[in-house]
Amino acid sequence: MAQFTVSLQKVVTQLKLGVAVAPGDIQDVMVDTPDVNRPGLLLTGYQKFFDPERIQILGHAEMGYLESLTPAVRRERIKLLFAQKPPTVVFTRGYTPFDEALEFAREFGIPVLTTTDSTSSFMNAVISILTVELAPRVTRHGVLVEVYGEGILLLGESGVGKSETAVELLKRGHRLIADDAVELRRVSNRTIVGQAPENIRHFVELRGIGIINVARIFGAGAVKSTENINLVVELEPWDKQKNYSRTGLETNTMDILGVKIPLSVIPVMPGRNLAVIIEIAAINNRQKAMGYNAAQELLRKLGLKNDLIDGHQSKSIDFSDR
Repeated sequence: MAQFTVSLQKVVTQLKLGVAVAPGDIQDVMVDTPDVNRPGLLLTGYQKFFDPERIQILGHAEMGYLESLTPAVRRERIKLLFAQKPPTVVFTRGYTPFDEALEFAREFGIPVLTTTDSTSSFMNAVISILTVELAPRVTRHGVLVEVYGEGILLLGESGVGKSETAVELLKRGHRLIADDAVELRRVSNRTIVGQAPENIRHFVELRGIGIINVARIFGAGAVKSTENINLVVELEPWDKQKNYSRTGLETNTMDILGVKIPLSVIPVMPGRNLAVIIEIAAINNRQKAMGYNAAQELLRKLGLKNDLIDGHQSKSIDFSDR
């Protein structure tokens, strides 16, 4: 899988960091790991297992330790830190960087940043940004909408009606995240986040009409930048020979970057109101996530076993094949 990077400038801009020293253009400084580090052990002289690829953060404990050292030893330890050539060194809690830090930052070409945030708050914020920016990702043809708070990824062949269904959902008060191309990122072992490529964000293509700007037509409340993927809905032309699910007892999933997402296959034919069906699918998916399954309740009331109602078996579909 490809290794992604993010410019340090983007981190500085999003977190509103101060720049104490920038020996070069921080736009050219690239970060390639979502992990950060507080270099307390390194400052004591222990170098084993130190990862120079991580952003280094100096907070209350590190500054207190450095201030307790003699000027000569402090200079030696600060030089040791900058000699590792990390992407940047950040001073939190409004601390003013030591003069030695500024000196060695220029010598080794390391940006020095500052923030008034507490160390813990800053670490949480920067890890959150880096986790999203550096997450494994894949771009696929589809539409992503938010329906009743559920992120619904609509898949299907070109012309099956994904964009038209999305517009109908917008008219019913739901929100668009992406049309045509959806960028999916695995931000954790259980979460896939979808968004639109920046250059086509908020635009929808409707055959016979052309390109429309959803934010301009429906208002800013009709769009959203990102959304977790809670359900995949695959639209396909109705096939009379195919046995579609009629109870929902089976649990089909789609594997997206190693994360299994619930999958529903909805047949398309004249007269079916896909927007209403997808609304019901979103509510039903949330109920299942909360532990309620209407089909199982019906079985209990009828005194039947699962296999008497629906012959389907649970299966997982590899998203890479779509």
